Amino acid sequence: MKLELFIALRYLKAKRKQAVISIVTIIAVLGVAAGVTALIVALSISAGFREDLQGKLLRGTSHINVLPVKTSDGISRPADLARKIRQVKGVRSALPAIYQTVLVSTGARQSVVMLKGLAVSDSTFLTDDFFQVKSGSIRNLAAPPGDPVRDRLAIGRDLAQQLGTFVGDFVTIISDEGTLSPLGMVPTPVKFQIAAVFDSGLFQFDSEWGFTSLESAQHLFGTGDLVSLIECRVHDIYHVRPICEEIRKVLGPEFVVQDWQELNRTTFEALKLEKLVMVITISLIVFVAALNIITTLVMMVMEKNRDIAVLMSMGTTRHQIRRIFITQGLIIGIVGACLGLVCGYAICWICDEYHLIRLQADVYSISYVPFRTSAWDGLVVALSAVAISFLATLYPSRSAASLDPVEALRYE
Repeated sequence: MKLELFIALRYLKAKRKQAVISIVTIIAVLGVAAGVTALIVALSISAGFREDLQGKLLRGTSHINVLPVKTSDGISRPADLARKIRQVKGVRSALPAIYQTVLVSTGARQSVVMLKGLAVSDSTFLTDDFFQVKSGSIRNLAAPPGDPVRDRLAIGRDLAQQLGTFVGDFVTIISDEGTLSPLGMVPTPVKFQIAAVFDSGLFQFDSEWGFTSLESAQHLFGTGDLVSLIECRVHDIYHVRPICEEIRKVLGPEFVVQDWQELNRTTFEALKLEKLVMVITISLIVFVAALNIITTLVMMVMEKNRDIAVLMSMGTTRHQIRRIFITQGLIIGIVGACLGLVCGYAICWICDEYHLIRLQADVYSISYVPFRTSAWDGLVVALSAVAISFLATLYPSRSAASLDPVEALRYE
């Protein structure tokens, strides 16, 4: 064991008459641990919200949307357009879709719903690209030939509870498409059978969205072969920007191409800003711990004046004296960082495993706070805490090294 490390460890083990220094040292260690723990928890919450929202959004929505410049015109010949898009490298699927606001009612209960028609009968449509289905099947939206029930509907769990419906029940859907009568345009109610109930984990979709087959939606809305957009899914969701550029080159200026990052920019930018604010705020805890380290070492230098003078008179260099107190500060920082990592990861695991922090789903879109820990975040936080602890040792160690042994021993 090196001399500096040996003496630093001896100094940290305070004797009875140095109990105050021992208490301050423990407070400094706990300060570093608290700061690291808080940062780990904050970063885990931020990453958890981002990953949870991103995963749930992209499970039931597209990675890239292709829309006409004039959205009111719709897209004619969507099959030809989808075929062109599929030829772009990186595109996994391109399917037409149509959506419109409708009124869904059953008995005395009713709700305004965004109804979306999906090309579920297309061979490239995958059930894994849709939200988690709790009952029924999303494939049942496409009625088999000869089935008397042609129009079928998939609704969210919260909407099903609000309407009091289950798979197999019928609901009435009214759109702005209607028939001409002496009193003007009269909306035509259409019966739809509940084919599936899904659970997206997002309150907005579970309570305000419904899905049907593309053919049923076009018939209900009276749009003929027109669709609202082409929904594309890619192999690598983080490579959408160059794929969008390639799609724009293929389709020309008549279409608008939007990727999932652009569509959800407000949400993810808010999460990024929240993460930055949390890191800055909680880093103050580590800063306070650094002040405790300075206090501890300054008190140690004052207490050990005679010892330092004796060591210097026995041949210990000023550089070694400086390293003794730097080592003390680093030990405090390393022990505090390790303790903070253990506590931080333990808290995150327990909270995520048992969903301890509940949320109002209608306000936050999710029912509990998700935690996603990262080894990289832990490494960065721990190294930052140790680095701050090192910086806190510079002044006290310099003060100890500049001590004059003659003056310290003159009255001994």
